[in-house]
Amino acid sequence: MVVVLALIVLGIYIYYIQLYYSVDQEVVYVSGEKVYLPLPRIRRDVLSVEEALAYRRSIRSYKDEPITLEQLSQLLWATYGITDPRRSFKTTPSAGATYPLEIYVVVKPEGVAIEESRYLEPGSYKYIPDQHAIALVKRGDLSENLMKAALGQEWVRVAPVNIVIAAVFERTTGYYGDRGVRYVYMEVGHAGQNVYLEATALGLGCVVVGAFYDEEVEKVVGLSPGEEPMYIIPVGIPQKPYRVSEEEIHQYIEKHR
Repeated sequence: MVVVLALIVLGIYIYYIQLYYSVDQEVVYVSGEKVYLPLPRIRRDVLSVEEALAYRRSIRSYKDEPITLEQLSQLLWATYGITDPRRSFKTTPSAGATYPLEIYVVVKPEGVAIEESRYLEPGSYKYIPDQHAIALVKRGDLSENLMKAALGQEWVRVAPVNIVIAAVFERTTGYYGDRGVRYVYMEVGHAGQNVYLEATALGLGCVVVGAFYDEEVEKVVGLSPGEEPMYIIPVGIPQKPYRVSEEEIHQYIEKHR
């Protein structure tokens, strides 16, 4: 009896230990089908805004390597994370703070490294800004089907992760009427640029994809009713990052003055 109880206690202990594992000395908490991401960092050891703007390019060729969970955490926070705890304001400006966007991420097998030889489960996840967490929506390797939904654009399949931005237009049009449609498109653009700049600052590359079959993307990703896909953004480690010097930019401007 004592042995049985000891085994039960040991099993429970191992189960809960597996829910907590270290990433860069931070704790990632897995609860059922939800992953609490490493807390976002407002850091000073990355590129300046000016450098990120200068180096930003649409990157379609990625190395066959995963990104880290911390990088994914920073990307999602930059896309639509909380920046004002008192009023729940986010990283993008939003008309009337209606925040019509929903953010998903499609992860390939071994696309996001948690630690050595350990990876985030492949599938589709929905970002929860208030908790800075992602909730599993669909399991499995969805990259091939997402590529087909995106008219066969190969970089969608190759990238370790694809950020999918969807919109619930009624949140904004319900307040602003037809003009709210314009505001939603503006906000999608803000979020897309945030992904570009954060990816560049992290040494990653991305490209925004707007050519896809809406209904197919909805099915593949598992969007909720009323959510319309707006962007697919493949993100990965670039085969060849772009760099330009301040001198080169100055020479170009002087030449055209």
